[in-house]
Amino acid sequence: MKILVIGSGGREHALCWALKKSPLISKLYCAPGNGGIEDVADCVPIKAEDISAIIDFCKQEAVDFVVIGPEGPLVMGLVDALDDAGIKCFGPRAAAAQLEGSKGFMKDLCRTYNIPTASYQRFDNTESAKKYVESQSLPIVIKADGLAAGKGVIIAETQAEAKETIDEIFGGLFGGAGAEIVIEEFMEGEEASFFVLTDGENILPLATAQDHKAVGDGDTGLNTGGMGAYSPAPVMTDDMIALTMSRIIEPTVAAMKEHGTPYTGVLYAGLMITKDGPKLIEYNVRFGDPECQVLCARMDSDLLPALIATSDKSLASISLEWKADTALLVVMAANGYPGEYEKNTEIEGLTEAADIDDVLIFHAGTKRQGSKMLSVGGRVLGITGMGKSVKQAQKKAYSGVAAISWPEGFCRSDIGWRAVDRDV
Repeated sequence: MKILVIGSGGREHALCWALKKSPLISKLYCAPGNGGIEDVADCVPIKAEDISAIIDFCKQEAVDFVVIGPEGPLVMGLVDALDDAGIKCFGPRAAAAQLEGSKGFMKDLCRTYNIPTASYQRFDNTESAKKYVESQSLPIVIKADGLAAGKGVIIAETQAEAKETIDEIFGGLFGGAGAEIVIEEFMEGEEASFFVLTDGENILPLATAQDHKAVGDGDTGLNTGGMGAYSPAPVMTDDMIALTMSRIIEPTVAAMKEHGTPYTGVLYAGLMITKDGPKLIEYNVRFGDPECQVLCARMDSDLLPALIATSDKSLASISLEWKADTALLVVMAANGYPGEYEKNTEIEGLTEAADIDDVLIFHAGTKRQGSKMLSVGGRVLGITGMGKSVKQAQKKAYSGVAAISWPEGFCRSDIGWRAVDRDV
């Protein structure tokens, strides 16, 4: 088969790396790809949002199946366009992708179908939003309704900070994504990421993971797209997984079908594990980044048949095997991220890092320039270590980080700290 992966980040590098091992694939393309993806796929200079160019390329090269990585093209309707062109693909149609494309849509669905989540209200103007905040306890969570590249969530500790955030979002901080906002209660607990594949009816749970959103050690500082992750997540016990399936995932898949917008693809639930059990923070309609990297590192099955089965509505016949080892990933980001950062700085030591046993390097924001590898993104590299425990995997990952020379980059030094504290 000829396969096309859409996207250019660490998630897409991991997907290409995993798919490359499939005996079913004769040709693997990635559009647009990055400096690392070039090692495992033919990179095509087509932007992920250029739907017409993607359709033309698929027809020209007789692509058999398209795997869509990022949320933007899904919300824009790439799956709809591929379906209309008779090209099989992995991912939800635009109406179903609203689960991530509109936080308000997701919260309203939870309210209608009694799916546990934080209490909330939606607003389209500053006056009513500020008035609501005055009646709520602190801290409080303020979210842009639309897609904001993982940065549209602010936890306000004071009334003044909350009101300033409201002004900033409605003032254009996140562009059109902030035309509406969702304000919700702050939930206490431990976060976890839970992934399933679904064909709209059948559901196949994947391995669990936990990521680190905050930019600084100890989970401090601004939220980012993710500074690291590990799998499995010890907090997701068998009992917690069963509760998540029965209270959150299964009702959501049933609700989307009843809603007339059946969901197919991967469904990623960002969870808060509270004293009352799991509650939904948000849904993503694609593999998480960086969680996808640690899931792919642990996957012991051919990924492609499972992805195709979501499109063919045959997921009931699929099972997946996972390595018992832990995978832990450390993100190396450009200095200044998630704010302004310098681009086109050189990264050295990648070959040495990749030569370390049980270390994988996934590229997220790189490009090749001759023999050099340059940084072009905020989150630039994902260094994954494998081990019998979180502590062993953490040690391996940071040995990979130490082998890389990139003065213009930084990383957190404590990825996996919660699990390490448990002596897992």
